[in-house]
Amino acid sequence: MTKLDTLTLRVKDPEAQKRFCRTVMGMSDQGDGRIGYSDRETAIRFAAADAPYAPAPTDLYWKIAVSVPDIELACAQLKALGVSCTVPKQFRDVGFLAKFVDPEGFTVELIDHWFEGERPALEIDRSVLGGGAHLSLVTLRTADIAGIEADLLAWGMTPLSVQRVNPHGFTLYFYAFTDETPPDPDLEAVENRTWVYRRPYSVLEIQHVHALDAETNPAEGAGGYAGLSISSAGVPIRSERLRIEGAATAA
Repeated sequence: MTKLDTLTLRVKDPEAQKRFCRTVMGMSDQGDGRIGYSDRETAIRFAAADAPYAPAPTDLYWKIAVSVPDIELACAQLKALGVSCTVPKQFRDVGFLAKFVDPEGFTVELIDHWFEGERPALEIDRSVLGGGAHLSLVTLRTADIAGIEADLLAWGMTPLSVQRVNPHGFTLYFYAFTDETPPDPDLEAVENRTWVYRRPYSVLEIQHVHALDAETNPAEGAGGYAGLSISSAGVPIRSERLRIEGAATAA
Protein backbone atom coordinates (compact mmCIF):
# COMPACT_ATOMS: atom_id res chain seq x y z
CA MET A 1 0.00 0.00 0.00
CA THR A 2 1.34 3.41 -0.96
CA LYS A 3 0.63 6.07 1.64
CA LEU A 4 1.94 9.18 3.35
CA ASP A 5 4.04 7.25 5.83
CA THR A 6 6.06 9.38 8.26
CA LEU A 7 6.25 13.09 9.00
CA THR A 8 9.55 14.02 10.67
CA LEU A 9 9.67 17.13 12.85
CA ARG A 10 12.76 18.38 14.66
CA VAL A 11 12.05 19.41 18.27
CA LYS A 12 14.03 20.30 21.38
CA ASP A 13 12.51 17.51 23.51
CA PRO A 14 11.36 14.52 21.42
CA GLU A 15 10.29 12.42 24.42
CA ALA A 16 8.15 15.19 25.90
CA GLN A 17 6.55 15.74 22.52
CA LYS A 18 5.70 12.03 22.24
CA ARG A 19 4.16 12.10 25.72
CA PHE A 20 1.95 15.02 24.70
CA CYS A 21 0.80 13.13 21.60
CA ARG A 22 -0.05 10.08 23.73
CA THR A 23 -1.67 11.69 26.76
CA VAL A 24 -3.38 14.68 25.13
CA MET A 25 -3.97 13.72 21.51
CA GLY A 26 -4.58 10.02 22.08
CA MET A 27 -1.92 8.66 19.74
CA SER A 28 -0.05 5.40 20.28
CA ASP A 29 3.35 4.00 19.38
CA GLN A 30 3.58 2.85 15.75
CA GLY A 31 7.08 1.32 15.89
CA ASP A 32 10.53 2.64 14.96
CA GLY A 33 10.13 5.57 17.33
CA ARG A 34 7.04 6.85 15.53
CA ILE A 35 3.69 7.83 17.02
CA GLY A 36 0.25 8.09 15.44
CA TYR A 37 -3.36 6.94 15.39
CA SER A 38 -3.27 3.92 13.06
CA ASP A 39 -1.18 2.26 10.37
CA ARG A 40 -3.51 3.69 7.69
CA GLU A 41 -2.49 7.24 8.57
CA THR A 42 0.70 9.27 8.68
CA ALA A 43 2.85 8.65 11.74
CA ILE A 44 5.08 11.31 13.29
CA ARG A 45 8.73 10.96 14.19
CA PHE A 46 10.36 13.56 16.42
CA ALA A 47 14.08 14.16 15.88
CA ALA A 48 16.31 16.21 18.15
CA ALA A 49 16.84 19.86 17.21
CA ASP A 50 19.67 22.21 18.16
CA ALA A 51 17.42 25.29 18.24
CA PRO A 52 13.71 25.86 18.98
CA TYR A 53 11.03 25.88 16.29
CA ALA A 54 10.32 29.39 15.00
CA PRO A 55 7.39 29.30 12.56
CA ALA A 56 7.13 31.80 9.71
CA PRO A 57 4.31 32.43 7.18
CA THR A 58 6.65 31.45 4.34
CA ASP A 59 7.54 28.03 5.79
CA LEU A 60 7.11 25.00 3.52
CA TYR A 61 5.54 23.13 6.46
CA TRP A 62 2.36 24.58 7.92
CA LYS A 63 0.54 22.08 10.14
CA ILE A 64 -1.16 18.78 10.67
CA ALA A 65 -4.93 18.55 10.97
CA VAL A 66 -6.77 16.11 13.21
CA SER A 67 -10.35 15.35 12.18
CA VAL A 68 -12.97 14.41 14.75
CA PRO A 69 -16.67 13.57 14.74
CA ASP A 70 -17.36 16.10 17.52
CA ILE A 71 -15.15 19.18 17.65
CA GLU A 72 -16.88 20.72 20.68
CA LEU A 73 -16.14 17.55 22.65
CA ALA A 74 -12.50 17.64 21.53
CA CYS A 75 -12.07 21.25 22.65
CA ALA A 76 -13.68 20.53 26.04
CA GLN A 77 -11.36 17.54 26.53
CA LEU A 78 -8.30 19.61 25.64
CA LYS A 79 -9.37 22.38 28.01
CA ALA A 80 -9.79 19.82 30.82
CA LEU A 81 -6.19 18.76 30.22
CA GLY A 82 -4.95 22.35 30.45
CA VAL A 83 -4.47 22.88 26.71
CA SER A 84 -5.59 26.23 25.31
CA CYS A 85 -7.75 25.73 22.24
CA THR A 86 -9.63 28.25 20.11
CA VAL A 87 -13.43 28.21 20.07
CA PRO A 88 -14.71 26.09 17.15
CA LYS A 89 -15.79 28.30 14.26
CA GLN A 90 -17.22 27.68 10.81
CA PHE A 91 -14.60 29.11 8.45
CA ARG A 92 -16.40 30.13 5.26
CA ASP A 93 -17.39 26.98 3.32
CA VAL A 94 -14.06 25.30 4.16
CA GLY A 95 -14.70 23.65 7.51
CA PHE A 96 -15.80 23.79 11.14
CA LEU A 97 -12.40 24.44 12.73
CA ALA A 98 -10.44 25.08 15.90
CA LYS A 99 -6.73 24.95 16.65
CA PHE A 100 -4.21 24.56 19.42
CA VAL A 101 -0.43 24.65 19.70
CA ASP A 102 1.66 21.77 21.01
CA PRO A 103 4.48 22.28 23.56
CA GLU A 104 7.07 22.92 20.81
CA GLY A 105 4.95 25.54 19.05
CA PHE A 106 3.57 23.46 16.16
CA THR A 107 0.00 24.25 15.16
CA VAL A 108 -2.52 21.42 15.26
CA GLU A 109 -5.79 22.12 13.48
CA LEU A 110 -8.99 20.41 14.59
CA ILE A 111 -11.56 19.79 11.85
CA ASP A 112 -15.06 18.50 12.48
CA HIS A 113 -16.34 15.79 10.15
CA TRP A 114 -19.26 18.08 9.34
CA PHE A 115 -19.96 21.76 8.82
CA GLU A 116 -21.38 23.61 11.82
CA GLY A 117 -25.01 22.62 12.41
CA GLU A 118 -24.90 19.72 9.92
CA ARG A 119 -23.67 16.91 12.17
CA PRO A 120 -26.06 13.94 12.20
CA ALA A 121 -26.96 12.05 15.36
CA LEU A 122 -23.91 9.90 16.11
CA GLU A 123 -22.87 7.18 18.52
CA ILE A 124 -19.30 8.04 19.49
CA ASP A 125 -16.80 7.02 22.14
CA ARG A 126 -16.68 10.07 24.39
CA SER A 127 -13.62 8.77 26.22
CA VAL A 128 -11.31 9.52 23.26
CA LEU A 129 -10.42 12.85 21.69
CA GLY A 130 -13.40 14.27 19.85
CA GLY A 131 -15.10 10.88 19.77
CA GLY A 132 -12.39 9.33 17.60
CA ALA A 133 -9.54 11.42 16.19
CA HIS A 134 -7.47 10.67 13.10
CA LEU A 135 -4.60 12.49 11.44
CA SER A 136 -6.40 13.61 8.32
CA LEU A 137 -4.15 16.25 6.77
CA VAL A 138 -0.46 17.03 6.44
CA THR A 139 -0.26 20.57 5.10
CA LEU A 140 2.61 21.99 3.09
CA ARG A 141 2.84 25.41 1.52
CA THR A 142 3.92 26.32 -2.02
CA ALA A 143 4.47 29.36 -4.20
CA ASP A 144 3.83 27.38 -7.40
CA ILE A 145 1.18 24.66 -7.43
CA ALA A 146 1.75 23.93 -11.13
CA GLY A 147 5.38 23.22 -10.41
CA ILE A 148 4.61 20.36 -8.01
CA GLU A 149 1.23 19.01 -9.09
CA ALA A 150 2.73 17.09 -12.01
CA ASP A 151 4.91 15.16 -9.57
CA LEU A 152 1.99 14.36 -7.26
CA LEU A 153 -0.07 13.02 -10.15
CA ALA A 154 2.89 11.06 -11.55
CA TRP A 155 3.28 9.37 -8.15
CA GLY A 156 -0.31 8.16 -8.44
CA MET A 157 -2.00 10.58 -6.07
CA THR A 158 -5.69 11.33 -6.64
CA PRO A 159 -6.95 14.95 -6.50
CA LEU A 160 -9.83 15.13 -4.01
CA SER A 161 -10.73 18.77 -3.56
CA VAL A 162 -9.84 22.34 -4.51
CA GLN A 163 -10.86 25.10 -2.12
CA ARG A 164 -10.35 28.69 -3.20
CA VAL A 165 -9.98 31.12 -0.29
CA ASN A 166 -9.35 34.20 -2.41
CA PRO A 167 -10.07 36.83 0.30
CA HIS A 168 -7.16 35.32 2.25
CA GLY A 169 -4.88 35.00 -0.76
CA PHE A 170 -4.57 31.24 -1.06
CA THR A 171 -6.09 28.11 -2.58
CA LEU A 172 -6.08 24.68 -0.95
CA TYR A 173 -5.44 21.51 -2.96
CA PHE A 174 -5.98 18.01 -1.53
CA TYR A 175 -4.36 14.77 -2.81
CA ALA A 176 -4.25 11.20 -1.52
CA PHE A 177 -3.04 7.74 -2.43
CA THR A 178 -6.50 6.25 -2.92
CA ASP A 179 -8.78 4.68 -5.51
CA GLU A 180 -11.72 6.62 -4.06
CA THR A 181 -13.18 9.51 -6.00
CA PRO A 182 -14.97 12.46 -4.40
CA PRO A 183 -18.79 12.61 -4.43
CA ASP A 184 -18.84 15.40 -7.02
CA PRO A 185 -16.49 15.26 -10.03
CA ASP A 186 -16.17 19.04 -9.79
CA LEU A 187 -13.22 19.27 -7.38
CA GLU A 188 -14.38 22.70 -6.24
CA ALA A 189 -17.78 21.40 -5.13
CA VAL A 190 -18.50 22.17 -1.48
CA GLU A 191 -19.89 18.64 -1.04
CA ASN A 192 -16.38 17.22 -1.40
CA ARG A 193 -14.94 19.15 1.53
CA THR A 194 -16.30 17.40 4.61
CA TRP A 195 -16.10 14.12 2.69
CA VAL A 196 -12.32 14.63 2.54
CA TYR A 197 -12.15 15.24 6.30
CA ARG A 198 -13.92 11.94 6.97
CA ARG A 199 -11.46 9.79 4.98
CA PRO A 200 -9.80 7.09 7.15
CA TYR A 201 -6.36 7.82 5.64
CA SER A 202 -4.11 10.87 5.66
CA VAL A 203 -4.39 13.40 2.85
CA LEU A 204 -1.71 15.78 1.58
CA GLU A 205 -3.00 19.35 1.65
CA ILE A 206 -1.08 21.94 -0.37
CA GLN A 207 -1.70 25.58 0.44
CA HIS A 208 -0.89 27.60 -2.67
CA VAL A 209 -0.15 31.11 -1.41
CA HIS A 210 -0.75 33.40 -4.37
CA ALA A 211 1.69 36.15 -3.36
CA LEU A 212 4.46 33.88 -2.08
CA ASP A 213 7.77 34.11 -3.93
CA ALA A 214 9.33 30.94 -2.50
CA GLU A 215 8.93 28.55 0.40
CA THR A 216 11.43 28.60 3.26
CA ASN A 217 12.79 25.85 5.51
CA PRO A 218 14.40 25.90 8.95
CA ALA A 219 18.16 26.25 9.17
CA GLU A 220 20.16 23.04 9.42
CA GLY A 221 19.53 21.48 12.81
CA ALA A 222 16.87 23.99 13.86
CA GLY A 223 13.41 22.96 14.97
CA GLY A 224 10.80 22.45 12.27
CA TYR A 225 9.98 20.31 9.27
CA ALA A 226 12.56 17.67 8.36
CA GLY A 227 10.66 15.78 5.68
CA LEU A 228 7.80 13.47 4.74
CA SER A 229 8.34 9.89 3.67
CA ILE A 230 6.01 7.90 1.44
CA SER A 231 5.79 4.13 1.53
CA SER A 232 5.93 3.14 -2.12
CA ALA A 233 5.62 -0.21 -3.88
CA GLY A 234 8.15 0.47 -6.59
CA VAL A 235 7.23 3.95 -7.86
CA PRO A 236 10.23 6.35 -7.61
CA ILE A 237 9.17 9.24 -5.40
CA ARG A 238 11.36 12.20 -4.62
CA SER A 239 10.81 15.93 -4.33
CA GLU A 240 13.63 18.03 -2.94
CA ARG A 241 11.39 21.06 -3.07
CA LEU A 242 8.78 19.45 -0.78
CA ARG A 243 11.30 17.34 1.17
CA ILE A 244 9.35 14.22 0.22
CA GLU A 245 10.95 10.88 -0.52
CA GLY A 246 9.56 7.41 -1.19
CA ALA A 247 10.65 4.52 0.99
CA ALA A 248 10.53 1.21 -0.89
CA THR A 249 8.20 -1.47 0.45
CA ALA A 250 7.21 -4.91 -0.74
CA ALA A 251 4.71 -4.80 -3.60
